[in-house]
Amino acid sequence: MIPLSILELGRVREGSDRRTALDEARALGQHAEKLGYRRIWVAEHHNMAGVTTAATSLVIAHIAAGTSTIRVGAGGIMLPNHAPYVIAEQFGTLETLFPGRIDLGLGRAPGTDQLTLRALRRDPANAENFPQDVLELQAFLAPAGPNQRIEAVPGSGSNVPLWILGSSLFGAQLAAELGLPYGFASHFAPQALDQALAIYRDRFKPSEQAAAPYALVGVNVIAAETDEEARFLATSQQMSFADIFRGQRQLMQPPIDDIDTYWTPMEKAQAGQMLDFSVIGSRETVRRGLQQIIERTQADELMIVSDMYDPQKRLRSLELTMDAAT
Repeated sequence: MIPLSILELGRVREGSDRRTALDEARALGQHAEKLGYRRIWVAEHHNMAGVTTAATSLVIAHIAAGTSTIRVGAGGIMLPNHAPYVIAEQFGTLETLFPGRIDLGLGRAPGTDQLTLRALRRDPANAENFPQDVLELQAFLAPAGPNQRIEAVPGSGSNVPLWILGSSLFGAQLAAELGLPYGFASHFAPQALDQALAIYRDRFKPSEQAAAPYALVGVNVIAAETDEEARFLATSQQMSFADIFRGQRQLMQPPIDDIDTYWTPMEKAQAGQMLDFSVIGSRETVRRGLQQIIERTQADELMIVSDMYDPQKRLRSLELTMDAAT
């Protein structure tokens, strides 16, 4: 099997609080490190009551400070929300504090709604400058030149590895052109996955960072002792998706016995499309599911999303998933 990694959102559970969510994210990273997961990334989302990773670099520091070997990074920073210079300073600082362990995945979407985008003082048109912003950020992370008047401190010379993240063909084309590793968000938008991977591999141009294409694929995995228990635990994530369709921003709900009593047939169909890249079941079911995904995608690495209510069940899910992959 190929390396496994984790995507974390710092979800706030009903009956819990935000500090607990951040500490649970750190505990998840510690557990993943012991199990042999390669990296844990956190995602930038704003104005979501149940997600605590908006200040992404700070959450990365919190997790990295509690671990020692696992790579920690952004999956990703939504670069149109930020000046590349500021991100170079932030991630240069992280690399200085935790050398050799920091990743910087970059996305083009805002990670929020238009109203919140205005609160961030960002112009939606900034997304059009994404390729130029990536190059600018890369330059600030490279060694400073002798006549360079603006330097990221810390940042210059850190060469924090960059990734291009996306769920469309645009990111695949850009990652290939720049010779960067590519992560596809198939855990919530799998429709263009196969075409995007083909474009990325066909058009890849070797770079100083990467001599060959490297594709990371997102997949929802909820593992439990039995298939029945896993399907029960998965209802928390399914309810979260139904809430998104309704425009509701609730905390993570505990699982329920019958998800069909919660969502409508239309919501079920919508969620089914978004969650198509999911493996839910016992160790053996997960083993078969992961093998099928690897055979289909030829991915170099899988990034696991285990969106579950019970933190102990989630830790056990990571154990079963790693067992299934080895």
